Amino acid sequence: MRWTMVALASCLTVAGCVGGTSMAERQDEDVQSSLQYDDVPCDQLLAQRNQLARQNNLPVTAKPSFSNPAMGFGPFIPDTRSKAQRASNKASGEIDAMNRSIERRDCGKPKKKETFGLPGSKPS
Repeated sequence: MRWTMVALASCLTVAGCVGGTSMAERQDEDVQSSLQYDDVPCDQLLAQRNQLARQNNLPVTAKPSFSNPAMGFGPFIPDTRSKAQRASNKASGEIDAMNRSIERRDCGKPKKKETFGLPGSKPS
């Protein structure tokens, strides 16, 4: 029994540490910076987000999801998600980053009218 546990622990360690294929490491890659989208015009970014969501059958409010490995073994558990699931999680991370850029820049909201005048005077 003891040798079985040692062998299992060794296999998990080797499987999780080889070439960045652990579940935790790959899930961390799904989270992206929203700053990369700040140079994209709002209308193009909204269209790009909507198209990505439609292609992956995701809502436009998608966020990356994380599994909860038992007892901190995340860095040692190999990524066993299907190719389709990995692609969906990557798209969720991109959509979330786009949404953060859209929200920060107030894209899609009508622009506020700025009026200047003296206090108490009515705009003409």
